[in-house]
Amino acid sequence: MAFLGLAALLVYGGWRRKSVALVLLVAICVVQIVSWWLAIADHPQWARPNPDTERLAKLFIFIAIAWWLRGSLRHVFWVWGLALAAFLLTTVVLPEGRESWIIGLQGERVGFGIQNNQHASMLFGVALLGLCIFARRFCWSGGFRRGRACVWSGMMLMVLVGILFGQTRAVWLALFVSAIVALLAVGVYAKRRYHVRLLNRMTVGIGAGLFLAAVIVTVLFGHVLTDRVLAEDQIIAQLLSGRLDTLPYSSIGIRVHSWVAATQWIGERPWIGWGSNGRELVIEHTPWLPEYVKTHFGHLHNFLLETLVNYGVLGLACMIGLMAWVGTITWRAWSRGDMPNDVALFAVAFFCYWLIVNQFESYLSFWTGIYVHNLIVAGLVTLYWRSPADPRRVVENRLP
Repeated sequence: MAFLGLAALLVYGGWRRKSVALVLLVAICVVQIVSWWLAIADHPQWARPNPDTERLAKLFIFIAIAWWLRGSLRHVFWVWGLALAAFLLTTVVLPEGRESWIIGLQGERVGFGIQNNQHASMLFGVALLGLCIFARRFCWSGGFRRGRACVWSGMMLMVLVGILFGQTRAVWLALFVSAIVALLAVGVYAKRRYHVRLLNRMTVGIGAGLFLAAVIVTVLFGHVLTDRVLAEDQIIAQLLSGRLDTLPYSSIGIRVHSWVAATQWIGERPWIGWGSNGRELVIEHTPWLPEYVKTHFGHLHNFLLETLVNYGVLGLACMIGLMAWVGTITWRAWSRGDMPNDVALFAVAFFCYWLIVNQFESYLSFWTGIYVHNLIVAGLVTLYWRSPADPRRVVENRLP
């Protein structure tokens, strides 16, 4: 997969803007190979027989997708829109998805047959960000505006209920923080470009909409929210008091105990890690973790810690470099007019959301996270790579 991305980069050309992606791809592959080589030398009984470079190289599939999109904003929205429609249809077409809607109405937690409960909630969360930020473009761009508004309303209802039925607190937290960050970004931009009166109207309008939605959800499913939020309040209180040794192995407790175990392994090999199977080693060979955890869990519920365990500080540095580069090119594409305001706002909200949810579940270690990451990042990168002379820039970036 790494070679596929490299080939796309070579074909697409334009080394000036694309050389950083190449360097990051090569660096992440080198780090994984070195980590495997040192693991073979240090603990061959635990190391994999071959280097597993695809684990992090999969995060660069976006290079091929960005090349395929060819810098077209219209193509970006088509791909994102089809991905959203396919996901929502999956939850009603597949038997497990249909059953989840029914069970969710009874107050039980459901996962719609997608990996597990957390992963479906994560996908619904990304869908909610897109539907909210691109609402104006979806509903009022082009003809059939009433029909488009009805479709948008139906999808929004499905997404909100799906997020509620998933009962994933990390997703709720991430959406809350992302909403605040997005509102702050809108406020700062509006204050600089427009009058303060417009800022006040926007703030009041958005606030009123959010308040109305919160009231409706609270009235219909308030018991689900309160039960889930308060389910482990005593464990959270014990965690804040610092009493980790006696923390029970609940949903939160399993995460905390696995994180503590991970820090011990990171301390032994901080620079290059234990190899691509480091997270499995933590679970399987930490003596004080109970058998239940070793049997039912094979990851650490935190992608940052998994990267440190597997590839050490060098691997984490490559990941931070990728995030910094995507953030930089997003800013540059928006500053020069290649990226519309709503796409840039979505990038900001998604970055906050993605950063938070991956601290409580290792989405980027599963196909769902790889899928979301590459689709979103490809859409941002292709707008940065588009030619300055492309006549579609002005037409596509203009909102009605």
